[in-house]
Amino acid sequence: MLTVYTCIVSNHDLRLVALAALVCGLASLTAVHLLHHVRRAESSRYSLWLNVAAVSTGFGIWATHFIAMLAFSPSVPAAYDVPLTVLSLFVAVIVTGMGFRMAFALGGMGAGWFGGALVGFGIGGMHFTGMAAFDVAGTVSWDWPLVVASIVLGSIFAGAALSVGLRSDAAPWKLSGGLLLTLAICSHHFTAMAAATITPDGTIEPSPLAIAPHWLAVGVAAVSLVILLLACAALSLDLRARRRAALEMERMRDLTDAAVEGLVLCDGETIVSVNRSFARLVNLTPDQICGKTLSACVPDAEKRNALFDAMGQAIEGDLSNGEGDLVPVELIAHQISYNGRPHNVVAFRDLRDRRNAEAQIRYLAHHDPLTGLNNRTSFEERLDREIKLHQRTGQKLALLCLDLDGFKEVNDLYGHAAGDRLLRDTAELFSAALAEDDMLARLGGDEFAVIAPHITDPAQVGALAERLLQRLKSADPSRVPAGLLSVSVGIAIYPSDAPDRTELLSSADAALYRAKLEGKGTYRFFEAAMGAQIRERRSIESDLRNAIANGELHLVYQPQAQIETCEVLGFEVLLRWRHPVRGTVLPSVFIPIAEGSGLILQIGEWVLRQACREAAGWQRPLNIAVNVSPLQLGSDGFFQAVQAILDETGLPPERLEIEITESALIRDPDRALAVLQKLKTLGVNIAMDDFGTGYSSLSNLQLFPFDKIKIDRSFIQSVHTKPQAAAIVRAVLGLGRGLGLPVIAEGVETSEELSFLGQEGCSEAQGYLLGRPEPISALTSLILGAAAVSPSAAVKA
Repeated sequence: MLTVYTCIVSNHDLRLVALAALVCGLASLTAVHLLHHVRRAESSRYSLWLNVAAVSTGFGIWATHFIAMLAFSPSVPAAYDVPLTVLSLFVAVIVTGMGFRMAFALGGMGAGWFGGALVGFGIGGMHFTGMAAFDVAGTVSWDWPLVVASIVLGSIFAGAALSVGLRSDAAPWKLSGGLLLTLAICSHHFTAMAAATITPDGTIEPSPLAIAPHWLAVGVAAVSLVILLLACAALSLDLRARRRAALEMERMRDLTDAAVEGLVLCDGETIVSVNRSFARLVNLTPDQICGKTLSACVPDAEKRNALFDAMGQAIEGDLSNGEGDLVPVELIAHQISYNGRPHNVVAFRDLRDRRNAEAQIRYLAHHDPLTGLNNRTSFEERLDREIKLHQRTGQKLALLCLDLDGFKEVNDLYGHAAGDRLLRDTAELFSAALAEDDMLARLGGDEFAVIAPHITDPAQVGALAERLLQRLKSADPSRVPAGLLSVSVGIAIYPSDAPDRTELLSSADAALYRAKLEGKGTYRFFEAAMGAQIRERRSIESDLRNAIANGELHLVYQPQAQIETCEVLGFEVLLRWRHPVRGTVLPSVFIPIAEGSGLILQIGEWVLRQACREAAGWQRPLNIAVNVSPLQLGSDGFFQAVQAILDETGLPPERLEIEITESALIRDPDRALAVLQKLKTLGVNIAMDDFGTGYSSLSNLQLFPFDKIKIDRSFIQSVHTKPQAAAIVRAVLGLGRGLGLPVIAEGVETSEELSFLGQEGCSEAQGYLLGRPEPISALTSLILGAAAVSPSAAVKA
């Protein structure tokens, strides 16, 4: 190193040395910029720009050498052999070009080192060819270790120059590559010059064909001018490339920012650019992301490898955001050409919403969306598992079926939103009464079920049922309306009551039906006889659904007459069912089933239409009284149905009388009042049926627009045996007179009862004494001409 330093300081003009270094640096930076342009060039112009880069770099090496030679002062006459001088230029250009081509052709991390090493050999080849062209009056001897050192230094620094300078388009990498290439050329030249020793020899004279140093200076100046021009061209190309890259980046950013998915542009593993969607996804700014490696965002190495091994195929993985949390994403990679180089674009699709939706779907598949309880599917799966488990262990389990009593009334009275809140509150109350292993499910509507898997005796299950009843009874009135809601519970035990899920459910349902029949708000255990009863009820319900279509239902009419004259004023319409197999089914059997199943709506409308159509064709304008169930009165569209039937049949509204019981009024008094008032505006008459039983209230007679009161048959048939019954009849008759409402007594079967009613001032009656319920065909005389019935004839009949 001291020898090289001594050579530079002692044997060189430092001003020309500085100029040589400046020309070398300019040529090196030009070379690096041109090489980047080569990488971006289209395939048709690739070789052209590669040759331009080789010429520029070769000229730079050659100019640096000969400017440094001009700075060298050998103290003996010197000149330069022209052919060898020109040959040294060609050596520099050709070998450098070969090194550049190798750096691009090989690819990979070591390509720059191999190509740069060849460039280093080109620097050495040019130098020693140029030294051969150095014609001096003396002899040149070489220090071979320094010669080898100069070649090694040139090759190492040139290899590092290409490896670093071509790593990235960023200015720091380009500048570092240019400085390393400058160091390669200069370190080789001055180390090689230190290896040369010139011994003056007066017998040797420079060749007359050699050119003098001042002419070489002119040539070097020309080459330096060429280098300067190439540098300006390279700078222009670089600036244009930067503008194009900036525009391309801006266009790409505008395009990618419009995408919903997060997009990342990678040069190898390094993130070059990201769109706004990706920045939002990781909760970082683009500046904080760019420059990082992809592994910082996708920490799973296997996922990254799979992503690039299967380009264009979507994979699922986790994305690490700015807080270090993992976000589930779907990734897909594609390769594109960007700035003349292959880059990878990775798309990130946020899967959180999809995962949440999938979790919600899985939840809803097994849970009731209103109450959050297990649904029927989940309930049946759990019950099947428990039965299989208890088959192996021999233990018992209990199934409790729950049905809310009065829920429909609450729903109709307060609205569906209140009904939904009531179901949620009830679910919470029931859940609080259960053990940890018990399961509560909502099967639909107001039906619930409980699986109690660990029981030892029926008393334990009874205590659970009692807790459920008490939870509802003692609930806050603001959550559960007091007195309007209760729960009925049916209990079946496996395996004593049933061997499988289907029969166990049927047994619990039969016990529930019994609990409802026996007053509601209670619980019952399954008994063997219940199975037959529930099957019979369901069979009747099934047959009743087809009774209208099969023509099995028909109407009968019972006369209503004045007591004093026995003149017929009208008929009460009654329903009968003649089953092809069962025969005549009593109304007391099928009417409750129709009401419980909701069939009464369809049947009631059929009865009203048939009765109105029949009465509209009578010669005498007699009235008809039709019973309407509480379910009909509270249903949507009842008034519209009555109006439509009257319009359809042509029956005058004043000939129709609607009979309702007081139980129909307590379900929803406001709705009942509104419907009855609308019916009154049509001209329809309203009668209170079965007055004196059930929920009789004097206030109802004042609040609701009744036209008539009917005394229940139970009082009429006891007037001669029970003084209390006679007193009640007298009181009702007096009430009717006071309110200006006619009173009709039903169930009159004896002349004594008819005589009592006449003496007490009752104006109308119906019953077997005045006429049995008959098909209208048997009452032709009454609807055509006869105005009265004969009580004696009726009794005899």
